[in-house]
Amino acid sequence: MPNPERKAWYQFWVPSRIPNQVHVVKGITLDIKDGEFLVLVGASGCGKSTTLRMVAGLEEVSSGSIYIGDRDVTNVAPKDRDIAMVFQSYALYPHFSVYDNMAFGLRVRKFSEEDIKERIDKAAKLLGIDHLLLRKPKELSGGQRQRVAMGRAIVRRPQVYLMDEPLSNLDAKLRVQMRAELQKMHQTLGVTTIYVTHDQTEAMTLGDRIVLMHQGIVQQAAPPLEMYEHPANKYVAGFIGTPSMNFMTVLLEAKDNDLLIKGQGFEIEIPERLAGRLKPFAGRECTLGLRPEDIYDPKFAREGEFMAPIAAKVEVYEPMGSEVSLHILLGGESLVALVDAHTEAKVGDVASLAIDTRKLHLFDLETEKALL
Repeated sequence: MPNPERKAWYQFWVPSRIPNQVHVVKGITLDIKDGEFLVLVGASGCGKSTTLRMVAGLEEVSSGSIYIGDRDVTNVAPKDRDIAMVFQSYALYPHFSVYDNMAFGLRVRKFSEEDIKERIDKAAKLLGIDHLLLRKPKELSGGQRQRVAMGRAIVRRPQVYLMDEPLSNLDAKLRVQMRAELQKMHQTLGVTTIYVTHDQTEAMTLGDRIVLMHQGIVQQAAPPLEMYEHPANKYVAGFIGTPSMNFMTVLLEAKDNDLLIKGQGFEIEIPERLAGRLKPFAGRECTLGLRPEDIYDPKFAREGEFMAPIAAKVEVYEPMGSEVSLHILLGGESLVALVDAHTEAKVGDVASLAIDTRKLHLFDLETEKALL
């Protein structure tokens, strides 16, 4: 039996033996806490929007169950699921005012005009559009239209908000502003929210928990920092983080009481706290993952105890304000390093850099699962 204390819980499975069908989602089990902001993230075609549409009742579930609270809504019509959805397109009625756009769904459900006005006034103040209620959509900016679309969902006061890439049509500056508005809105309303995006930065900044999908399968479900620091596999490690993690094939080698990572032209001693867990893999090749921010200029050093010096040729120098992105060549492999803007390294130099050995990531060469 489902737990009645849970706000949103659902489980569904798409079998792989039905002929002549495309299997977008290949088996997902999720347990979403009351008031949680859950983000489904992944590349286009990974199944995240299909998952959201199944929760909304817009896609048929071939097997499994969907619960919202203690109610099985698997075969319940979308209008009766007590959800509100915000789409990528604003989908506003052009001939209605902002007020009437927000009121439409409530009027269909036979709410009184007094109740409608009270709900719209509160939602409009929360979203900062209370001065726009008499305008038509054509008189609004993109950001204002998206606020109206969110306001239309807010006035419903549902059990669950479903948001399908609602910020993707906005420019970069407005997306940052709207992310902050979404966070404030969620903190105020405290309603369970499932949010779909392909933007990992959006996922990291918004989500209480992130569910990363690839080819219809959940790769990892974890809070943002945990997913960043402890990716479950190589795919997660490469997807989360900007710029992407660097990967190279290395050998784990035992030497005396130490464990070393040996690559072409460099060698890294693994810290003692990690070495014990990696000793069973000594003598094997694996994939080393290094985040660009963990390759740095030692002149602006972190703790020397965890510094593994390397010499790498600088191929590209990209100033980014407080940091510089260096494209470097290490042991025949092209890597990216994010270093302090005051670095003296220039294109063509063989730069003396360092790796933070506390931040090493190692993955099995065949399964691509994390070894740490």
